[in-house]
Amino acid sequence: MYFAALHASKDLAKVDGPYDSYAGSPMSQGLLQFDLWDNVTDDYHSGRWDWKGLRAEIAQHGVRNSLLLAPMPTASTSQILGNNEACEPYTSNIYVRRTLAGEFVCVSRHLLQDLIELNLWTSEMKQKIIACNGSIATIEEIPPFIRSLFKTVWEERVLKLAMRSVLVIDSFLMLFFECVFF
Repeated sequence: MYFAALHASKDLAKVDGPYDSYAGSPMSQGLLQFDLWDNVTDDYHSGRWDWKGLRAEIAQHGVRNSLLLAPMPTASTSQILGNNEACEPYTSNIYVRRTLAGEFVCVSRHLLQDLIELNLWTSEMKQKIIACNGSIATIEEIPPFIRSLFKTVWEERVLKLAMRSVLVIDSFLMLFFECVFF
């Protein structure tokens, strides 16, 4: 997505020129978002995209936009799309969403699909997940490979996840912590 956004912004700059404060910006110095972080090496890229060629074109034409990607911020849009808010890790695999229209039980659609395929989704399983505050980490009936796929934020290394996503999201990234992880 970042490559495509840079490419499109560069194409717009060919027509309309770069954004007003482009001169002197990190981008004008050949620094892309992931270059602004100390621990990113060339092996971070898959090799699928021609970053070197794109950098050369950006050096010649600039880019039209200073910010290119941002996570979708709202709970409502994520609910409509069946995703989690922005790029936040899941805090629960099952929860209740309360709106003006009423209360809705929300289950991770991917977990639900996997449990149905394994013939594990029952009302008893639903109650176990609710009793475990949306975590499936300790539910022995669920195979280990499924439990590892659907870890919640409290079972995963939050800061490591944030560090990986901030490399390509050049706008705003915020994690909501209920605990301090140090």
